[in-house]
Amino acid sequence: MGAITKLLVPNRGEIAVRIARACRESGIISVLGYSEADDTRFVRRFFDESVSLGSGDARDTYLNIAKVIDAARAAGADALHPGYGFLSERAELAAACADANITFVGPRAESIAAMGSKAESRHLMQRLGVPVVPGYDGDDQSLDVLTREAALVGFPLLVKASAGGGGKGMKVVRDASELRAAIESAQREAMKAFGDQRLLLERYIEEPRHVEFQIFGDSQGNVVHLFERDCSIQRRHQKVVEESPAPRYSDELRQRMAEAAIAAARGVSYQNAGTVEFIVTPDNEFYFLEMNTRLQVEHPVTELVTGVDLVRAQLDVAAGKPLPWTQDQLRQRGHAIEVRIYAEDPDDRFLPQSGTIAKYAEPTGPGVRVDAGVTEGSEVGVKFDPMLAKLIAFAESRDAAIDRLARALRDYVILGTRTNISYLRRIVTHPAFREGLVSTRFLIEHEEELRRRMPESVPSIAAALSASGARTPARATNSPQRVTEVWDSLGTWGR
Repeated sequence: MGAITKLLVPNRGEIAVRIARACRESGIISVLGYSEADDTRFVRRFFDESVSLGSGDARDTYLNIAKVIDAARAAGADALHPGYGFLSERAELAAACADANITFVGPRAESIAAMGSKAESRHLMQRLGVPVVPGYDGDDQSLDVLTREAALVGFPLLVKASAGGGGKGMKVVRDASELRAAIESAQREAMKAFGDQRLLLERYIEEPRHVEFQIFGDSQGNVVHLFERDCSIQRRHQKVVEESPAPRYSDELRQRMAEAAIAAARGVSYQNAGTVEFIVTPDNEFYFLEMNTRLQVEHPVTELVTGVDLVRAQLDVAAGKPLPWTQDQLRQRGHAIEVRIYAEDPDDRFLPQSGTIAKYAEPTGPGVRVDAGVTEGSEVGVKFDPMLAKLIAFAESRDAAIDRLARALRDYVILGTRTNISYLRRIVTHPAFREGLVSTRFLIEHEEELRRRMPESVPSIAAALSASGARTPARATNSPQRVTEVWDSLGTWGR
């Protein structure tokens, strides 16, 4: 551990750009490790150097530890920041960096391993006195034992992969007759996704909220929290909207969760940035969910309400420096909300979209931040995650932040591929969101209201344009379908 002079980032998109900017401010030479199957032209503009990880998909490039370490050596990098996703929570990468004398910008391998298994992390939290959801996390994974334990926990029940995340290998079981099929399906998914079919059984909390605390530790034993983020609005266990402070919470509940988050971090001697996640019941009871041993996608909302630079702090702490702040120095101010911009079609099962971005215009103005990984001319493929950018709005109050975010979404133009921009606009302008009435079932409960409503005049306008030979800005096509897509992207409806 020592001063970082050259950093490899084996990642892509907006997080790679974010890290490169922090390197430039810190005087660190940045190197992008990239897949040749990915369009990284925009991202590479921000890096001093780049090195290929090969021409394959994620498994052969961004997820290949040997290739990543070889790339760091070839570039002469003395440090590595994994970003998020890919290898960011793999203890094997942190250990490989240590073996290669490369500084890993993240927690120690032991901390990652301790939190990598949901079962082991549950055991640890119980020893630390952190509340966990009632359930079964034992080693005996036979069908008879799982069936017996499920009856003890009661229904509805959540079956989920012990080694997993992102909703893979996760099933809600509402009746004993559904249990066997759910267990077998979850085991298959878990083995395919994580190479480990062990399962957890937990009581299923109806209409929970998902709240996480940003924590940060250093090598001197200091640990702080940087307050909470509400990430309750989710689709298939993937976060869609994140905000800080979390609405409709008492200060007493926030304080209890903050203390539990600090206890969890201290319990694994945590260093660098991480997140302790909780679920909160309608009765304001909270339970430990998991600990993410990395920087989170939604870290900008914390940066905006606290005024800190989390990525630069990551670099400093990885180099052996103490935390740049004490707990007493950290304050929340104002309100920040983030939405994730995806190349997907909300009207067709949210299927990922591809294409060339023909027109790209980001919103600007006070309190508007865009972290993007694409620009005009970027090729959007289907081999990698379809997230294009993150849009974050900051204002003095939650109401003002919602107004600002809705306006920014209306100003955001991406043509050439379908996106979820108008869908996000409908979410943040929904009356229930305005009132802070959010839970992980928000999108399900309001599914019909969030559907796109096309004005009756649009099809006729599109047909007239098509008949006249007028050409739309996207993909130089004049089909009625493309005209309506452009209309939607330009914010003419979806208010």
